[in-house]
Amino acid sequence: MWWGGRGQSFNIAPQKEEPELGFSGPKSDPGNRMPEPSSHQLGSCLASGCLPGEHILAWAPGRRKGPGLELPGTLICTNFRVTFQPCGWQRNQDTPLSSEYDFALINIGRLEAVSGLSRVQLLRPGSQLKFIPEEVLIHGRDFRLLRIGFEAGGLAPQAFQVTMAIIQARAQSSQVQQYRGITLSKAGKVSGSRKPPIPLLETLEDWETERKKQGARGWRVSMVNERFDVATSLSGYFWVPNRILDSEVRRAFAHFHQGRGPRLSWHHPGGSDLLRCAGFYIASDPNKEDIRAVELMLQAGHSDVVLVDTMDEMPSLADVQLAHLKLRALCLPDSSVAEDKWLSALEGTRWLDYVRSCLRKASDISVLVTSRVRSVVLQERGDRDFNGLLSSLVQLLLAPEARTLFGFQSLVQREWVAAGHPFLTRLGETGASEEAPVLPLFLDCAWQLLQQFPAEFEFSEFFLLALHDSIRVPDTLTFLRNTPWERGKKSGQFNSYTQVYTPEYSQPLAGSPANLHLSVWDWDLRYSKEQISQFLNPGYDPEHCPDSGLPRQQPSLMVPGSPSSMWLFSRGALTPLNQLCPWQDSTSLLTVSSHWLPRPARSSESLADQEWGLPSHWGACPLPPGLLLPGYLGPQIRFWKRCYLRGRPEVQIGSSALTISGLQDELSHLQELLRKWTPRISPEDHSKKRDPNTILSQIC
Repeated sequence: MWWGGRGQSFNIAPQKEEPELGFSGPKSDPGNRMPEPSSHQLGSCLASGCLPGEHILAWAPGRRKGPGLELPGTLICTNFRVTFQPCGWQRNQDTPLSSEYDFALINIGRLEAVSGLSRVQLLRPGSQLKFIPEEVLIHGRDFRLLRIGFEAGGLAPQAFQVTMAIIQARAQSSQVQQYRGITLSKAGKVSGSRKPPIPLLETLEDWETERKKQGARGWRVSMVNERFDVATSLSGYFWVPNRILDSEVRRAFAHFHQGRGPRLSWHHPGGSDLLRCAGFYIASDPNKEDIRAVELMLQAGHSDVVLVDTMDEMPSLADVQLAHLKLRALCLPDSSVAEDKWLSALEGTRWLDYVRSCLRKASDISVLVTSRVRSVVLQERGDRDFNGLLSSLVQLLLAPEARTLFGFQSLVQREWVAAGHPFLTRLGETGASEEAPVLPLFLDCAWQLLQQFPAEFEFSEFFLLALHDSIRVPDTLTFLRNTPWERGKKSGQFNSYTQVYTPEYSQPLAGSPANLHLSVWDWDLRYSKEQISQFLNPGYDPEHCPDSGLPRQQPSLMVPGSPSSMWLFSRGALTPLNQLCPWQDSTSLLTVSSHWLPRPARSSESLADQEWGLPSHWGACPLPPGLLLPGYLGPQIRFWKRCYLRGRPEVQIGSSALTISGLQDELSHLQELLRKWTPRISPEDHSKKRDPNTILSQIC
């Protein structure tokens, strides 16, 4: 399936007889040694261009294997990636960074060497290969599988060398720090008029444009963190209430973990505001003015304030990581789980339970935002993981604009990239034991919503797969840095901040075409027009997102909050608070970072029932315009087969239903989709086709 890896092709120099890889292996007989290839000889299967700082470590001719498929080509290992390039492959000038069988080293989750029918060695970073392999199996952390067979005879030493090269390259723990991304000039796409496909939120103008788009009149763009001296993990710009001065922002943020104080995530058209912040820094000693500034920022001009303990009833990072590891092990082709026990084993991973927890929590927060005009504050100790996940899901449930292709990309850029999600740490590449696939968990939640509301989303499952597979690509820094500060420093963006940054190497002046770096959203450099056209959902109803912007809520449904009311949302219920800040004299509230009050028992009623009195309040009336309330019970949470079972050969070739029961499941799923689409799409809509060029202009 083409939704696999990507990268660009290589200009390979003739391979030395003894590559300097630091390992020893069987020596070949000079009489049987394969002649050193020239660039002309390799021209049929290799093309020019390497990433900055990338060089070839080893290569070997081989065949990519699959059910009924053997594709001849060359397996190449560099200090950044492993790629297979078929013979006769030519670089597409329209997509210079495209390659179908590309695995970044940080994406390799498991490497196996096979000899004969029974000899298999699991190759961990730093291990020694014990035999000359006939095959290697590369399992990606994104659930893809690359199986390469080598020819016997004189090519055996090359098979040994390229396999050992992969082992040693993976052992270089600092290799991910070498990635500096690709400039557009390197990709051959420099154009004076070319702009980023979406606003990257790296400038004051980007933030101001987005603020106006949301209609957040009570907010302004603060420049207090422009030099990243308030919070290095935050963007240089963010939204704060109009009435708060930057000097007050600086003092208030100092009383939150990592300096990540309250700021706006999204403004609801009906008047509510969704904020996010880190936990209170209890050890600080603010004065009365600082406390007042913190309270004003949390209130955001509203009399009704709800503090949401983000991690309440949510899995820990360690829980998510363990579930993901179990899921990957279960989905391996050689999984030892019997077919009749597979579903029980899937349930035992708890991955779907965590997806369910995220959707339920996001649904509750969506009701809080929609049912009253209020300030809803998401509070997580670090403010860098589940705050972003829940804020993003809430916007998908409430904002039709976020369900468009452009809007979803902008959402990820704002709530994850610009907000400082620690991608590199969560990938497990910093040496810290804090690996956890939080972004893949969010993408699974988004896929669940797409399955339940297929006519509400402009993008398709294939777009989510492409984004899922882009998390570990080495040609962009979007997901390979922890903070905007690190990302900008590596790309040379902040050279003008001489008092804060010391550039590691010379770069063109910021803003020059040569300094424009590839972002993950530059799909047209990595995918063809035909592939990009499949990013769009054919069942999407454009009427759900009018050109005039987000629909305004009906005034009768958005009622003002109680005067000067403060609430804690915990265990699915609202509990009144006496104060917002933990530093005041009262000893009953907020004396610890997360568990502020005795928690009530989990209410059996949904929050919609508690807030709106459904169904008695509305009877048969529909939900507020733009609001989606997903199901999260039992079979309503589905397994993302197309993503997680790509390592299975039958799924790789696009046939996921080889049995009668499998065909029945596929038929039932198609009938369910048809039922959901039928009331929303007319026959005339089905007959309309969208021009791929128009799609490209919308995306890029």
